[in-house]
Amino acid sequence: MKDKALEELFLAQKPHFDDKVDFMASLTRRLDAVEYVRQHQEATIRRYKMAMVAAFVIGIISGAVTLAFILTTPADIPLFTIHVQSSILLWLVDNSRSISATILALMISLGMMSIGSNIQDIMRIQKVY
Repeated sequence: MKDKALEELFLAQKPHFDDKVDFMASLTRRLDAVEYVRQHQEATIRRYKMAMVAAFVIGIISGAVTLAFILTTPADIPLFTIHVQSSILLWLVDNSRSISATILALMISLGMMSIGSNIQDIMRIQKVY
């Protein structure tokens, strides 16, 4: 019953525009505001893309330099030394090269997955706007 009353109320309302110039000016202002928001979104997406490319390049360079450093130092020299006679710490010193290379590889993989996720988010934002 309420839906029928609301429907009749909306059907009874006939908007009439007396001043077409004011209506057109208002419409133009609103369309300009929408265009401004669209341009702002496009600029933001461009900045995101540039930031992603910069982060990718910096990550690749720093990862390559670190990995090159780890792999070019002599294998019998540990990356760090601890002067303590604990078996766990001695094991860490003995395997420091393998542990650091593994951690570095995991960090690079995590960074690549993060970059992929961010690119997917940017593509999804572009489809919305």
